[in-house]
This record gives sequence, structure tokens and C-alpha cells, in this order.
Amino acid sequence: MKIDWNDIILHLRQELVDYGALLGLYEAQQKALFARQPDVVLGLSAQIKDQVARVAGARAAREEVAAQFAAEHQLAPNATIRTLLTVIDRDAHPLFEALLSELNLLLHRVRRTHRQNHTLLSHTVAMHRETLQLLRPNSFTRTYSPKGKVSLSAGRVASTLCAAG
Repeated sequence: MKIDWNDIILHLRQELVDYGALLGLYEAQQKALFARQPDVVLGLSAQIKDQVARVAGARAAREEVAAQFAAEHQLAPNATIRTLLTVIDRDAHPLFEALLSELNLLLHRVRRTHRQNHTLLSHTVAMHRETLQLLRPNSFTRTYSPKGKVSLSAGRVASTLCAAG
């Protein structure tokens, strides 16, 4: 099957849609973190995992189509889309440039929002652990690795209720 440059455009657009959906999920997760809605955060985490798989699939499909197009035009199969522009109609160049620019911008925003959410989640877990240590200090055990790294583990929690009888 002969690959046309329009096929690459379709795959780039799908990749943009999938990255946009991922960004939307990250932003919703961030709002839920600030609103202290752990159930929503947990549900969004599962949706994010599924969306990341869709993004990876879309990217792989676009790369496959681009590699086939490159091979049909005697270019290296790992040629970048910008390299492929040499064999694509000049009238299509602005469209490719716009899609690539938008894709790069969206990818940057997704990575930045992911890092922010990761930091927020890490701080939330650390604060929760500290609070639990203050409330139940005997429930945690500090251990040291051979390299001197400190690790905390939650031991078995003793019941605070006693039966009277």
C-alpha cells in the first residue's frame, strides 16, 4: 500500500488529539489535588494511565506511517518529519510546520503538568506520612540500608481498643 503525505497528517492530528486529552486529564487531576478529592485523583490516575497508552499507540502508528513513507521515497526509515518535507508538496509545508509546532508545544505542556502533579502527589504523600508518624510514632520503624539510606516502614498497628470483661 502506497503511503501519501496526507496519511502522515491524519496521524499527526490524531496524536495531537490524544496529547490534548492527556493534558486535560492532568489538569483535572491537578484541580482534584488542590480540592483535596482523593477519590477523583485516584480515578483520574487510572484514566491517565489508559490515555498514556493511547498516546504511545498514536505515536507508534505515526512513526510507522512516516517510516513507510520515507522508505517509499528512498529515505532512511528513521527520518524525521522535517526531513520528509523535502519530498512533500511545498503547499503542504505550512500545514506540517503548524502541526509539528503545535505537537511540540503540547508535549512540553504535558511534561510540565505531569512534573507538577508528580511533585504535588509526592509532597502530599510525604505530609501524610509525617502526620501519621506524629499521631502514631510507634507504628513506624526506621531501617538503614548498607549505603546509609534511611527507610521508614509501617509496622503492624496495635489496636487502641481494649475489651472490658
